[in-house]
This record gives sequence, structure tokens and C-alpha cells, in this order.
Amino acid sequence: MKKRFQTLFHSLFRTSRLFLGIIGATCLLAACNENTAPMETVKQVELNRYLGKWYQVNFIPNRFQSMCVADTQADYQADDKDVRVINRCRTKDGDIEQANGIAKLVENSNNAKLRVSFFRPFYGNYWILDLDTNYQWVLVGEPSRKYGWILSRTPQLDPAIQKAILDKAETLGYQRSQFQVSAQSNPLK
Repeated sequence: MKKRFQTLFHSLFRTSRLFLGIIGATCLLAACNENTAPMETVKQVELNRYLGKWYQVNFIPNRFQSMCVADTQADYQADDKDVRVINRCRTKDGDIEQANGIAKLVENSNNAKLRVSFFRPFYGNYWILDLDTNYQWVLVGEPSRKYGWILSRTPQLDPAIQKAILDKAETLGYQRSQFQVSAQSNPLK
């Protein structure tokens, strides 16, 4: 009888931990969508021009990229009415980590707002805040300003352009000190 009680207790404990983990993840994602000062996006994004490979030049550190130490890049591909997202990076042991996701266009945003998921059914905001007219660099963020990226079509970005993008981020409510440089030493093939 005692052994059956212990087995039942352990089973309930594991189930409650899983339940609490799911609740915690849901609350964390809800925090990403909290109401903050309004944030303006670009007026319109031509999706076909936006698709393709981008290199991460600067980023606000986050848990879901914590294994990445260099050569972070994103590849966006058309997938019917959605966008397939393939993120890759080099880890500290030299391996390549890959995450596959999906992005859904937000209605009436002229493709400037997307909802991205790497762990369905949970989605996060991906807003295009500033974009080069030739689609050579982009500032991406979200309303809580906890996440942000500067991406470029090339592994390196001109320092003057990088400074101007960080200036723009500050006007949108980000702190320049939040952004770290992303090492691009040996771009992934």
C-alpha cells in the first residue's frame, strides 16, 4: 500500500510540474504581449523582397538564443500564405543549432507585423520597425521592447548605418545598451 501511494504521489507531482510549466510558459508569452507605449512599424513591407537570408548583427539577449555564440542567421521562405522561418547559429562547441518556425502575417498591417512561432500554439510578435529601402538591413522588435534584432543581408554592417539603426531603436523606446553585437566570423553555408 505504501509503495502504491508513493507511486501515485510521484505521478501527481510530475503531472503538476508539467501543468505548472505550461502555465508558466503561457504567462511568460502573455507578458510579451503586455500593453506598453505604442510602437510604430514601417508603413509597408514587400514580402517577396523581404524573403531570403539575413544575418544577425545586433540583438537583445534572450533565453531562446542563449546557446548561440556566433554566426546567427535567419532564412525566410514563402509557405503558401505564411512564411517559413529557419534560424541557425553556431554553438560554443562549434555545432550548428537550427530552429524551424512559422510566421503568420497580421491582417491590415501591410506585412509589417507578423506572429512567429517555434513552439506552436504559442506565437510572439515580430514587428518590422525600420527597413532599408533596398531591403539590405532591418530593425525588428515587439511592443514590450524585451526583444530586438538588427539584421543585414551581409555578415557585417557599415558602422554608420548600424549607429543610425540603434538611434532609431532609441526613438522607439529601446535602450541602446540593451543591444549586443552578434559575432559573424564564419557564416554558415
